[in-house]
Amino acid sequence: MINIFLFAILPYIAVTAAIVGAIWRYVTNRYSFSTISSQFLEGRRLFWGSVPWHWGIITVLLGHLFVVLLPLVVKGFISAPVRLYLIEGTGFALGMLLLFGLILLLFRRAISPRVRAVTSTFDVVLLVLLLVQAVAGLGIAIFYRWGVSWSLQTAVPWMWSLASFSPKVEYMADLPVLVKIHAVNAWVLIGIFPFTRLVHILSIPLAYIWRPYQRVTWYRRQPQQ
Repeated sequence: MINIFLFAILPYIAVTAAIVGAIWRYVTNRYSFSTISSQFLEGRRLFWGSVPWHWGIITVLLGHLFVVLLPLVVKGFISAPVRLYLIEGTGFALGMLLLFGLILLLFRRAISPRVRAVTSTFDVVLLVLLLVQAVAGLGIAIFYRWGVSWSLQTAVPWMWSLASFSPKVEYMADLPVLVKIHAVNAWVLIGIFPFTRLVHILSIPLAYIWRPYQRVTWYRRQPQQ
């Protein structure tokens, strides 16, 4: 019964909460669709934490998405062991990169009184959940090797079954507890996404890509004689 809830019901609850929550937040407070910057309070540790965190999480998420959307391409690519080793090694390195950045961001909020003063309970909850997700992912890479390969027979078909509204819990039921934690925690993060500072992802200024360039002219007042 617990597997049915976690792997057949929770994903739909999370996605619904994410969609409804994002719409509600945009309608009621659209100007909050950007993260509250604390760089002016303390910038050095923010830089060394934020840069590896963002590079790590973006590349890891894109890698996960690629495996889910193009499983046959991935299966063909990893048919050569050296390419499987390359993907696993790269993924682990990127996971360590994002974990380093995340720990530094947590450390920054813990030791800086000014940053701590503007840190909400939800900020702490979010960072802890992200830390759990990163540690679980790295733990899977260490203790259950070649995840790219075996996930093509388990997690990926499960994800596609969710997309077709016919969830097949049996794909996840017998997987190790650490893998289940990683999967369930991902849906929890998706569910709370619109209520956290992560929502700023939706405000990426993509229009800047095709917006005409702007000419900036500096005006300097002439010194009085």
